[in-house]
Amino acid sequence: MSSLHPVRAPSSFFSSLNLLGRRTTAIKQPDHHRLSPHMRCIVAKQSQPLRRSANYQPNLWSDDYIQSLTKNYLVKEEDRSRRRDALKENIRELMCQKKEIKRQLELIDHLQQLGVGYHFKDDIKDALKSIYASLADITILLEDNLHATSLLFRLLRENGFTIPQDIFNSFRDEQGCFKSSLKDQTSGLLSLYEASYLAKEGEIVLNEAMDFTTKHLQNLMEMEESDLPPHLREQVAHALDLPLNWRMLRLQTRWSIEACQKNSTVNPLLLEFAKLDFNMLQDIHKKELSDLSRWWTNLSLPQKLPFFRDRLTENYFWTVGSAYEAEHWSFRDIQTKANCFITMIDDVYDVHGTLDELDLFTDAIDRWDVNAIDELPEYMKICFLAIFNTTNDAAYGVMMEKGLNIIPHLKRAWTDLCKSYLVEAKWYHQGYTPKLDEYLDNAWISISGHVVLSLAYCMSTELTKEASENFRKYPEILRPSCMLLRLYDDLATSSAEIERGDVPKSIQCCMRERNVSEAAARQHIKALIKENWRALNGHRAAATPFEEQFKMVAINIPRMAQFIYQHGDGYGEADGETKNQIILLLIKPID
Repeated sequence: MSSLHPVRAPSSFFSSLNLLGRRTTAIKQPDHHRLSPHMRCIVAKQSQPLRRSANYQPNLWSDDYIQSLTKNYLVKEEDRSRRRDALKENIRELMCQKKEIKRQLELIDHLQQLGVGYHFKDDIKDALKSIYASLADITILLEDNLHATSLLFRLLRENGFTIPQDIFNSFRDEQGCFKSSLKDQTSGLLSLYEASYLAKEGEIVLNEAMDFTTKHLQNLMEMEESDLPPHLREQVAHALDLPLNWRMLRLQTRWSIEACQKNSTVNPLLLEFAKLDFNMLQDIHKKELSDLSRWWTNLSLPQKLPFFRDRLTENYFWTVGSAYEAEHWSFRDIQTKANCFITMIDDVYDVHGTLDELDLFTDAIDRWDVNAIDELPEYMKICFLAIFNTTNDAAYGVMMEKGLNIIPHLKRAWTDLCKSYLVEAKWYHQGYTPKLDEYLDNAWISISGHVVLSLAYCMSTELTKEASENFRKYPEILRPSCMLLRLYDDLATSSAEIERGDVPKSIQCCMRERNVSEAAARQHIKALIKENWRALNGHRAAATPFEEQFKMVAINIPRMAQFIYQHGDGYGEADGETKNQIILLLIKPID
């Protein structure tokens, strides 16, 4: 069944579940292997299977609190909009002024790092196209300026232009090593360090640049007496903690705005524009979160299914990390809902469901037929209908607007996710530890990034019939993006998940296959992270605006994952740094 019209269950159905999530006494199970899946499920229901519990932290953000955030929404909005429009025109005039190439590059960099580059997409693209057209002459002009050359390289690569690593040859000696005299050029080292993280597979010069700059920047930070200006020292420390290419854009924006307030070299009009734009976008995000919280509260899934992680605010935070601009509101809406459902069924497969129930649920999703829920236990009917109705609602909107049926693409994404969950559930119940490659071949799907990217593709305002038909198979960029999400997750959560009873993760698979310590396995996983970042960088060149936006979401997924899992499980245990950054990003405006 592929009808786009949502099918609703009667209201009495949703109030019939008063025993969900309770632990019950285990009863000896009959021999199941001779029974059909339907009969096995009936037997499982009759025998009251023991349900595991992960004891997740409760939700930190009440609906009452979230609704209170928008009390003063749109206060003086007209005045702010007028001021922002005036500043925007001033900055556009500034961009049109003729200036030396280094100043032009620095202005573009400031616009992007301060989070307002999206207002000047066409202007930036035109400027970079002009620079790219004269690249040979500009490279000669900048051959003694490491900072400007590195900035040129990074901005071109970040914005989809092809530029070779050979641009840095003039900064290497006869032996092919970076010149030792460069170690005294702090701004140049910092710019080269950031550029090196745009490396593609096989780019040895950029790998050497990464090692060279990391070593000398660390030495600078360790010197007790240094003449580094305070703002530059802060930038170096920030970069060594995490390179720009790996950072969540919106959090980097807030950091950059606050850092630039201490740096008198930044244009004050640009800084005012960035602060005003940040706060106005934050108000939009608050309103979206408020609407979603009202939807989530009315749905009452956490009350009906108390075994899964209730993380609406964190799920919305993820979507802002993927695409923050106001124009992508519909993607954030459907993606937040999908994130909630992904968490729900992830906990069904990992913790709550029996293997027989999981077989039935996977089959129901694969059939995408509301009649298939008759065989499901009651709690799974709720799960199925939530996914089915919300997905069909979104697809119906696309059908009405564009005449395109995206259900086959979204159904495939949900089916692939459930099938990969089922594989891991069977591994767990069999006590099986797969080889690392076998685990990763399944795990890049089970981490659910392909669902996010399928929605990003299908919900794009630029979607056409031709683009829809081209999505019959997943684009190559999906795998490294999803693999990074998986590897960051495993580094942070695998120990806790193994303790509560879950399938071995990449670290445990590596330890067993290679017979190495956990520390050695973690180092191998970190090497895989760098390898997948290089693969992802290789996919950055974009031919059309649609592809460009889709690829940006693919790049932002691992950036968001890196933040969430940098200091542990910032999703399952969200009361630490995740909470602090949600406050800075979604709640507290910049003064």
